[in-house]
Amino acid sequence: MDEKKRLERLRNKPLTRRQEKFVKEIVSNDGLITAREAAVRAGYPAGSAHTRAYELLNSNLCPHVTREIERYRAELDERYEVGYKRHVRDLQILRDKAMDNGAWSAAVQAERLRGMAQGGIYVARSEVRHGSIESLSRSEVEHELERIRQNFEKNILDITPDEEPEQDATGGAEESGSGVVADLEEWPALDETTN
Repeated sequence: MDEKKRLERLRNKPLTRRQEKFVKEIVSNDGLITAREAAVRAGYPAGSAHTRAYELLNSNLCPHVTREIERYRAELDERYEVGYKRHVRDLQILRDKAMDNGAWSAAVQAERLRGMAQGGIYVARSEVRHGSIESLSRSEVEHELERIRQNFEKNILDITPDEEPEQDATGGAEESGSGVVADLEEWPALDETTN
């Protein structure tokens, strides 16, 4: 019975300044710092910070501190919770501010996201196809190419050359009227008076 009374008395005990700071540090930096670091930031000596953190997080030793940690976590969760109404309202506020600043692209994007959140206004459609050309037989590939050719035949340009170019002595193609000599022949003669 004495243990129950002691715990009840501790639960109702007000927090000290350091305990309040510890609660805020441990909750607001949840997962970013250790309990020892939270104790040091709260003002506990570094040499005993590990022990103080353990005591403050132990509900049998400091039930008033653990109760306050739970209460503060719940308060922050409620304040920053993302719910449907809050989300749509925030997007509307963003849209309005963007329009006031003339940021039309941002305003359109916020309005589009609002419509997507409300559902039914915008439908995201995607098509996933399975298989690849490697899974088709040669005849299936040829059949598919023929189908594509027939569908797009009016848009296909024939770029096949009419005749093959002549080969020069080095084995490369050479067109008539091309080369360094032909290029020089097209230039007007330079006379010495133009220098």
